[in-house]
Amino acid sequence: MKDAFGLPQSLLVLGGTSEIALATVRRLVARRTRTVWLAGRPSPGLDTAAEQLRGLGAEVRTVAFDALDPESHEAALGKVFAEGDIDLVLLAFGILGDQAHDEREPLNAVRVAQTNYTGAVSAGLVAARSLQAQGHGSLVVLSSVAGERARRANFIYGSSKAGLDAFAQGLGDALHGTGVHVMVVRPGFVRSRMTEGMAEAPLATTPEAVATAIELGLRRRSETVWVPGALRVVMSALRHLPRTVFRRLPV
Repeated sequence: MKDAFGLPQSLLVLGGTSEIALATVRRLVARRTRTVWLAGRPSPGLDTAAEQLRGLGAEVRTVAFDALDPESHEAALGKVFAEGDIDLVLLAFGILGDQAHDEREPLNAVRVAQTNYTGAVSAGLVAARSLQAQGHGSLVVLSSVAGERARRANFIYGSSKAGLDAFAQGLGDALHGTGVHVMVVRPGFVRSRMTEGMAEAPLATTPEAVATAIELGLRRRSETVWVPGALRVVMSALRHLPRTVFRRLPV
């Protein structure tokens, strides 16, 4: 169960090598969290992440999970929930893709969509049903400001995040009053391995800053978290610009 401050004692990360997710887990382990499940494709990176968290004093287990294999999600997540209640599920997997290349290779674009959206729909519904069955818990979904309005420079990724964001909001509404809390997190440009080598966008942030915002959101039981917070105003303005104006912007 969550502690008196609304922080989880046990959590499951879907996307166990995500830099944002691991920064969040480290922060929560430093507070109250003691049991951590890292779900992801078996890899040295997943094993290393688990060992590092064990070094912080957490009990850490790994479970094989593939966003592109929805038929396996029921069994993979069922294995975790069969071991005991989970206070927090952090849905953190996703890929950026290569916009220019993926436009020329539609199957690559489909892989981005299947990972970021359809994989998340499957895993999110399975996790939500398990949380609802135990009667409590939070589902935190890592979305992106890219989903607020698709840009020419990354509309494939942006459209997949737009779908994820809408799904998570609807799921939160469907679960309202059940004891399950859904929180959508919308970071801007995050300095990470995924964005390494890319031109940095204004109001760029870090995995640690996103982790801090997630913790605060959990304490407040927020439904939507923007990182940094100023992006809420910026994206509200961009979202309402006429397309003839928006397409001329250097974004």
